[in-house]
Amino acid sequence: MADNLSTESGTGLSQVVESPTVKRPATGFVFTEGPLWHPDGYLLFVDIRRSLIFRLVPDSQPEVIREDSGGANGLTFDLQGRLIMCEGDHRRVTRMEEDGKVMPIAERWQGKRLNRPNDVVCRSDGSIYFTNPGGRIDPADREISFSGVHRITPNGRVTAVIRDMEYPNGLAFSPDERILYVANSRQHMHISAYDVKPDGTVTNGRVFADMSSDEPEGVPDGMKVDTAGQVYCTGPGGCWVFDPSGNHLGTIRLPEVPANCAWGGPDQRTLFFTARTSIYSMRMKTPGTRVPGAGGN
Repeated sequence: MADNLSTESGTGLSQVVESPTVKRPATGFVFTEGPLWHPDGYLLFVDIRRSLIFRLVPDSQPEVIREDSGGANGLTFDLQGRLIMCEGDHRRVTRMEEDGKVMPIAERWQGKRLNRPNDVVCRSDGSIYFTNPGGRIDPADREISFSGVHRITPNGRVTAVIRDMEYPNGLAFSPDERILYVANSRQHMHISAYDVKPDGTVTNGRVFADMSSDEPEGVPDGMKVDTAGQVYCTGPGGCWVFDPSGNHLGTIRLPEVPANCAWGGPDQRTLFFTARTSIYSMRMKTPGTRVPGAGGN
């Protein structure tokens, strides 16, 4: 399938979009999320509502690689190339070993059970950051009073680096990993930016980009960054693109509203979108940053 791209502010997107052609390599799902390109040449993604993780080889049919995934959402790799999963229903972050066994790597912070881990990124020092919103938990079952971002240190300790967000969702690092971007998905729809200190903590939180909109569908959600520092965040009406200063270049509109995106292809210039019932892809001019465990930047 190929559709023409439409934009709400077309001129700015000309510097990032190579072709207006939108491809749909797979469809027929309930709610797709968590896209992640594997260096062996295929896309991983989840169907949250059915608690499934899929592998999609180009020009092939998607294949289930994990059932009963605990509501797996965000995916990434650790430095050893092992799959890291945010299991929202199971309220934990897990790792898939080479033999397929799933091991929990974060279930509690200071003895308190996690909320609902949502999205996850790995830094080149081996630490793993994940969002932990609490808005979809019965108050009686909630043990952590804030919604925030946690870090799993290289030695496995779970810390809290952000404690004051309304509903943290997608997150991504700048190309030099000195800035952590976090999307807020509820009343105050925006992307926050934080300076990352050498010890892995963050400081100087500020609004990077406002994503308020009258669009009827979509919230700030999954996010990726290209090697030029441009930020791509799925949100109201499509995928919003910002320059490194937070200026809105335009919104990529797809046949369905996307919830997340991921760089892939041999040259990292194909941007894959998980959008409701389907997977879509487009070619971009600038390569995306690579997941550290998938080959480095």
